[in-house]
Amino acid sequence: MQLTLLATRTAARPYRFATQCATVDNPDPQHKDQYGSSSVPIYQTATFKGMGGAYDYTRSGNPTRSHLEHHIAKISNARHAFAVTSGMGALDVIFRLLKPGDEIIAGNDLYGGSNRLIGYLKTHGGITTHHVDTTDPSTLVPLLQDPSRKVAMVLLESPTNPLLQIADLETIARLVRTHRPEALVVVDNTMMSPYLCRPLELGCDVVYDSGTKYLSGHHDLMAGVITCDRDDVAKGIAFTINSIGNGLSPFDAFLLLRGVKTLSLRIDKQQANSVLIAQYLDQLGFKVNYPGLPSHRGKAVHDRIASGPGAVLSFETGDVAMSERIVGSARLWGISVSFGCINFSHVSRTKLSCFKFYKRNLPEDLIRLCVGIEDPQDLVDDLEAALLEAGAVRVVDEAGARATLERVRPDGGDMKAVELKSVGGQERVKAGRPALERVMTSAPGKVILFGEHAVVHGVTAIAGAIDLRCYCLAEARSDGQISLDLPDLGYSQSWDLSTLPWHLVDPALTSSSCLKTGPKPDQAPSTELLTLLANQFVHQDQLKAVQAAQAFLYLYMHLAAAQGAGAPRPAAQSFTVRSGLPISAGLGSSAAFSVAVSSALLYSHGVLPLPSSSSSGDAKGGIDRAHADLVNAHAFLAEKVIHGTPSGIDNTVATLGGAVAFRRAVKGREGRLDVIEPQEGRGIRFLLTDTKVARDTKTLVAGVARRKLEEPDTINPLFDSIQRISDSAHSLLTSSTVDRAAQLAELAQLVDQNHAHLVSLGVGHAALEAVRSTTRGEPWGLATKLTGAGGGGCAVTVVPDDFSDDSLASLRSALASSGFETYSTTVGGRGFGVVAVPPSSAEVDEAEGGAERSKVPERRRFDECAGEELARWAEGVEGWVRA
Repeated sequence: MQLTLLATRTAARPYRFATQCATVDNPDPQHKDQYGSSSVPIYQTATFKGMGGAYDYTRSGNPTRSHLEHHIAKISNARHAFAVTSGMGALDVIFRLLKPGDEIIAGNDLYGGSNRLIGYLKTHGGITTHHVDTTDPSTLVPLLQDPSRKVAMVLLESPTNPLLQIADLETIARLVRTHRPEALVVVDNTMMSPYLCRPLELGCDVVYDSGTKYLSGHHDLMAGVITCDRDDVAKGIAFTINSIGNGLSPFDAFLLLRGVKTLSLRIDKQQANSVLIAQYLDQLGFKVNYPGLPSHRGKAVHDRIASGPGAVLSFETGDVAMSERIVGSARLWGISVSFGCINFSHVSRTKLSCFKFYKRNLPEDLIRLCVGIEDPQDLVDDLEAALLEAGAVRVVDEAGARATLERVRPDGGDMKAVELKSVGGQERVKAGRPALERVMTSAPGKVILFGEHAVVHGVTAIAGAIDLRCYCLAEARSDGQISLDLPDLGYSQSWDLSTLPWHLVDPALTSSSCLKTGPKPDQAPSTELLTLLANQFVHQDQLKAVQAAQAFLYLYMHLAAAQGAGAPRPAAQSFTVRSGLPISAGLGSSAAFSVAVSSALLYSHGVLPLPSSSSSGDAKGGIDRAHADLVNAHAFLAEKVIHGTPSGIDNTVATLGGAVAFRRAVKGREGRLDVIEPQEGRGIRFLLTDTKVARDTKTLVAGVARRKLEEPDTINPLFDSIQRISDSAHSLLTSSTVDRAAQLAELAQLVDQNHAHLVSLGVGHAALEAVRSTTRGEPWGLATKLTGAGGGGCAVTVVPDDFSDDSLASLRSALASSGFETYSTTVGGRGFGVVAVPPSSAEVDEAEGGAERSKVPERRRFDECAGEELARWAEGVEGWVRA
């Protein structure tokens, strides 16, 4: 008993269809490639040398074609297979099995080319065809039973093309065997392919496919395939092919063999898209012909004889002119005479689906849809746009993420309005309104004052907030869209809320606890969602903006889903983000972006209540620390999206302001993050100079790490000295008793010392030394150091309190003449801020000379201002509350 079970379990099991498709083999020893190639070679030869070999003339046989025919027979579960030059060529070969006087029974909805050939047979071959309703097997019985009829063949399609009627192949084959055992049951299986239906297994005699379509899948060849199990039929087919010479060429056989390998993969995608599109049209009230719909009258039969509904459907509009307008209005759907294709154009615009209008003995308003592998939402959107443009549907309610449409009947009658559903079987998300119609937030950039590079090895670093800020203006929309504009990066994009991949939202980020405390520090973003956003939702033309857009969408989707009470109900909004600090210069511009966007989302969605502002418009400490921590937690998640493994120091400074002392955990040494609270009137003036020289942070950090290993006696003492500098700076910044002038003088000395150590570490740059040479020279004599990774980037210069504005202007002019860009700022200021803005666009009161403080920001100025002008305007808005 045990041996029997073991033998059963270890016996080779038959491969499933997808594996059979992808696995090309031929057990005939003479077809074994001497070099063991994994792809069947192309035997591009017309003749073969020698006598008595397997091949002599390619018209009669070719090794490449033999491989293909063996493969087709295998996946069709057939004993014999043949490859010819087209699907109609295959039918012609089959018809040559008939003789004058024979009769055919065929369906009344056949492919047009089949009807054309049948007409030729009647005129020139004396072969008569009787068209019956093959959806009812009983219609064949009188012809089969009539002894005066010479019925030699029954020609079937299921589903038929283009009405998608279903013939019960199994029942009809049984009837033919009973009444006309000598007659051949022939099936055009092109609509299904061997993947979805294998008629030989249902009792049919001969099956043919247009290999041009699903078997190939790329519309780069023409071919037909024939399969059968009867030896006598196979002999007759082989004789005809050899006689007329329509066997498939070696190169086309190679291409078709390659295409068949992905047959199941392609049809799975095309069929899934077709189901969704059929449901969409059915929901609108059109008459849809598709066996994948429960309403299709042949569905039960089709489900019994086939394993899927396929990727072709048709629908009727009720008006010929309207059908013509729909076809003419479509963009993604291209007019074509075939189907089954997945080829791409050279400009990356896909035309993978066919959209054909028929005008023969069929409903003249019929439109056939042959669906490809595009994103299903793109197909639905394009079809919807065509329906709207053609006047087949109309909008009855524009509120929400997707307008509610109703079908327009050709006779002008009313039809029930329907709210469209999204692809994937899920309801389209319904757009809500944001809790705040218009809100602006801001977050400061940062400078690393001390500890660059040494912080990687456990030394304390100190970073301070600067009053160069990033601003985010969030405004309500009413069109079901979400948009992000980054004017400083030349990036702008909008998304239809219903098309976003809500099913990939992480439940851990939408829980009530997450709304209260924010994402956990160890929460990693979903790689699957980020990959999908990058590949399908975010424009790739502005590389600096790609990760920022990903971070924005990632935060938006999770906050919107968390507010949905069981289903996403996102707010339709536009977000415009402006930067008052140089981007990618080492001043924390990405962290300022993350904090500004995170806070704008939290306030506009009502997760955080808007704090009350003071009459001065600049409330100090008006934001609760718990609320600030929630903003910081979301900003940290955004930073992970942008940078992968951020330290958390940048977003903390951008959120809380002031300064932060940070130490990494290294070799058992515990990490630490100390927030140095800002003190009123204690902000320190700095001049920031952007060298505009690109930094290579990764290389610089790796270089210091390598030197630490190779020269520990040199590098470790430098790290120790930098630690002492950071400790001294920490004491200076937290002390309330140190004399201001003495504090600034000592801070300047620490700046000079730290810069010298960084140069010794090998992370300086000639541009930074040029800045330092200018600021230290006469008449200015100021202390300057690099900040951040070095190798370019920015330099920071301490500006004493008694340094005059004229002297500062002169220094900035001198630096500008060398090609550098300068920013006058204060280090140690406030954290992020928020201000609710009434939904108005009132301008500054010109009658009073243009007051610098406007009650309402005007959108154009927000979009167009830059640098210090942007800061002056934004900070002039009344009502700011800051952390």
